[in-house]
Amino acid sequence: MATKIRLKRFGKTRSPHYRIIVIDSRSKRDGQAIEEIGLYHPKNDPSVMKVDSERAQYWLSVGAQPTEAVVAILKRTGDWQKFSGDTSPSGVDPQPERRDREAEFAKALAEDGGATAPAISKAQKKKSDDEAKSASKSEESSSDEAATSEEA
Repeated sequence: MATKIRLKRFGKTRSPHYRIIVIDSRSKRDGQAIEEIGLYHPKNDPSVMKVDSERAQYWLSVGAQPTEAVVAILKRTGDWQKFSGDTSPSGVDPQPERRDREAEFAKALAEDGGATAPAISKAQKKKSDDEAKSASKSEESSSDEAATSEEA
């Protein structure tokens, strides 16, 4: 039986999640798997690649053929280099830590001395704009009345 190591798709339309599976080559993409050997979540930041290295090495040694996408994942995790004897680096770069925006905000507040202005929502901003317009209209009307009373 010819076996393949390929991806099985899960998730919603624009949010794919994959499992790395060993399956009969004649089966459909999301068919019954012989074994699941890993995960791949490309939309996460950084993307998640988890492979059971021992099982991947076993299936490669007994002749399972990986697809191009799985070979790329195995190269990133270093399992392909173990199997093929390739001396190239594994390709997994350490991901930079995501910046902690809450900590930065707290630091900025501390530097500012703790004085903060209240947050203004769109509704509050619209209300204040309307009040400013009505105040300017009332000033114009009062100035027009004063000008007409001076002429008389």
